Amino acid sequence: MLPCVGYAVSVLRSDCLLRVFVARCLSEPQFFKQPKLGDEGEVNNKKATMNPNVPQDVQTTNASIVQPASGKQQRPASQPVDSHSVSRRLQSELMSLMTCGDPGISAFPEGDNIFAWIGTIKGSTTTVYEGLSYKLTLKFPTDYPFKPPTVKFDTLCFHPNVDQYGNICLDILQDKWSSAYDVRTILLSIQSLLGEPNNDSPLNSYAAALWSDQEEYKKVMRKQYRDAGGALTR
Repeated sequence: MLPCVGYAVSVLRSDCLLRVFVARCLSEPQFFKQPKLGDEGEVNNKKATMNPNVPQDVQTTNASIVQPASGKQQRPASQPVDSHSVSRRLQSELMSLMTCGDPGISAFPEGDNIFAWIGTIKGSTTTVYEGLSYKLTLKFPTDYPFKPPTVKFDTLCFHPNVDQYGNICLDILQDKWSSAYDVRTILLSIQSLLGEPNNDSPLNSYAAALWSDQEEYKKVMRKQYRDAGGALTR
C-alpha cells in the first residue's frame, strides 16, 4: 500500500503545480507573450552574427562590449619630448652668439630658464634707427628647432612690420622657418628688417604710409621712442 500512497501524493502535487501555472498565465498574459516581428528580426540578426566555433555564452558576453569602429585606429601615444637635447642646442647657440662678434646684436637666457631669452638689437648705421637700442623677448618651444621661437619687441618700436604689442611680421618666424636657423639668424634678420621693412604686409599701416618720407618718419619714430622711455645715443 505504501507505493500507492506515494504515487497518489505525487499526482496531487503535479496537479497543484499545473493549476498554479495556468492561473499565472491567465492573470499575467505577458508571462506567455510571443515576440513581435521586430523583436524576432533582431533575434535572428543576432543569431546570424554568432560564430559557430565560439561558445554562445562567450559571444553574448562579448556582444555587450563596445568595439571600436573597423575603419578607425587608435592613435599611438605621443612621444615624449627630449628637453635635454633642446637645452643642449640652445646652450650651443648661446656660445656661438657670444663668439660671433656681430655688431649690434646680443641675447642671454633670462635667469636660469634656458627656454626664455632677452635679446638686444641696435639700429644699423645709415638707417633711421641708428643709435637706438631695442629689447626683445624670445620664448622657445619644447620642440625647438623644429618650430620657431616666439619673438616680440619689449621696447616700443615704431615700424611698419611691428604692431603696438611688439609682434613682428617676419617670414622666417612663421611659414619660412627652418630648423637650420638659430638665434643669431633671427636677431640679424630683425636688425635688417628695421632698415628694410616690408611695406606690402604692414602691421602698422601708419608707419608704412609714412616710410617714404624718411625725415618725417624719423621724427615720429624717435618721439615715440623717447616717450616710451628709450634713450637716444645720438
